[in-house]
Amino acid sequence: MEWLIWLGAALSVLGLAGLLWCIVKVWRARRSGMDDEALRAVVHGIVPLNMGALMLSVLGLMMVILGIFLG
Repeated sequence: MEWLIWLGAALSVLGLAGLLWCIVKVWRARRSGMDDEALRAVVHGIVPLNMGALMLSVLGLMMVILGIFLG
């Protein structure tokens, strides 16, 4: 089950990269001086990507734990 651990670790890293990308995207939007409505539109578009990245990271960690238990 070593492959499950490595696959889970890769998914977790990919999810973490997605979370960091979402943070940077919103941080840049806030620093650009957008008005409140435009900033809300940017954040509204980022939320589904943020949730997807979080889910990917959680699934990866679950795979790592499962691989440890089965290995």
